Amino acid sequence: MSTFGQELRSQRISRGIALEQITAVTKISQRHLVALEQDRYQQLPGGILSKGIVRGYVSALGLDTRDWTDRFLKATHQIGLTVDTPDNGWATFASNVGKERIQRREAMEIRLRWIGAAVLVAIVAVAGYLTVRYVGVRAGWWSSVVPVPAKAEAVVSHLASWLKH
Repeated sequence: MSTFGQELRSQRISRGIALEQITAVTKISQRHLVALEQDRYQQLPGGILSKGIVRGYVSALGLDTRDWTDRFLKATHQIGLTVDTPDNGWATFASNVGKERIQRREAMEIRLRWIGAAVLVAIVAVAGYLTVRYVGVRAGWWSSVVPVPAKAEAVVSHLASWLKH
């Protein structure tokens, strides 16, 4: 029984394709292609990059990429090398980045809502105060609600007379 690398090499030779041609087409290092043919998977970059090398090599030969990628994964698992893990670091990293951005955006929206509510309450309070004061000054009862010194009372009465005009 031949190994994955031997089968791959025999497919390449039967098609009359040199490693240099595959390197020129796929831009994959010839060193990695030789390592793949010699079943030295530890010399490959690892993870999804190794699968990409296999896919590029196999597609350059015109073979079924899914079938050969599955064969590659089985061959690496047989020697105890894990190339493709279901919870690889990149997927987790990308997922966490997305979650963090969403959480940050939601936290900012909540802060903006509270700030908006506080500003609205302040505006309503100031408008209410000014309205009550205006009505009180015009009706003449404001000075009895809020006792003011004589100088301030003169200013208030001056303003009230000015507002009546």
